[in-house]
Amino acid sequence: MGMKSEEVLEIGYDEFPTYLHANHSVYMQYGEDLYYLTDANDIYWRAQDTTKLNEKDHYTDCSELVPVVSEFLKLPFLADGKCIEDVFEDATFYASYKPEA
Repeated sequence: MGMKSEEVLEIGYDEFPTYLHANHSVYMQYGEDLYYLTDANDIYWRAQDTTKLNEKDHYTDCSELVPVVSEFLKLPFLADGKCIEDVFEDATFYASYKPEA
């Protein structure tokens, strides 16, 4: 799990799938909620709720695992039944980075 950058990521919806493939994760602020959008071992995509931690202190999954980014962007996991595609213009995205050791 990466750390959230303070700087807003300036990216359009058409560029977003390529960004996810290249960077493997991103933070998405939608309203009061912050999600961590990430891949699982470069195979599946998922959204995680940053307010809920599991026994390993990792974010808790709040979406299904899906194998294709385009499918992931249309997955209705948000509380209001919407997907990333639906809320993209109203969401704010932040890069995820690994802190240097």
